[in-house]
Amino acid sequence: MPRFFVTSDAVSGGVISIKGDDAYHIARSLRMAVGDAVTVSDGEGREYFCTLSRIRDEECLCDISECAPASAESPVKITLYMAYPKGDKLETVVQKAVELGVFSIVPFESSRCVKKPKAEKADKQTERLQRIAKEAAKQSGRGIVPEVCKPVSFSEMLALASKAELPLLCYEGEKALSLKEALAGKEGVSEICAVVGCEGGFSEEEARLCREAGLVSVSLGPRILRCETAPSYILSALSFFFEL
Repeated sequence: MPRFFVTSDAVSGGVISIKGDDAYHIARSLRMAVGDAVTVSDGEGREYFCTLSRIRDEECLCDISECAPASAESPVKITLYMAYPKGDKLETVVQKAVELGVFSIVPFESSRCVKKPKAEKADKQTERLQRIAKEAAKQSGRGIVPEVCKPVSFSEMLALASKAELPLLCYEGEKALSLKEALAGKEGVSEICAVVGCEGGFSEEEARLCREAGLVSVSLGPRILRCETAPSYILSALSFFFEL
């Protein structure tokens, strides 16, 4: 069933208004008809099961049949802090992270980043990544569209990540503590962050600063993972631990 996202003010009196590109998509690309079923999420964790009652290029109206809490959201709020990778890898990271249940994604600069965000292009790139997140949220049946934030510095990342109830640093140099050991007894945790490095990983100095800020340095196993693989790995592991 096609899924669309609206803001909460689009829901009124048992009717939902879908406008803009989504309305045009319904009318022209999907060629849907009055009476067809759609699912609409308000971006705040509620989903509506509806039937189309009016179809126009500029606006489509849906009659609400049923409202329920979103069923595809993780019980744990997970923020991914991703050091800027090369090429278009960040687009893949965003797409897969959304499919795997992430709550928000924050790109940041680290000392080994080859590609660093240019201030004049940051807004445009963030908009593109947010569109990718929205499409991934639709495809995976999410009840919210995870936010892709503007890039931050390493020190800003530390200040933000250290506020999480369980802040995890995915560090290839960690030998003492595994992710499994770090999660032991943490079933009641409600907010986690995962900090992942770029192609070159983190320097020893950066790892030290992370630990001093309160981040828990963990190993993701005996194999060295690509920077675009590591986020999917840890998000899958967290999903297994908290959801399955």
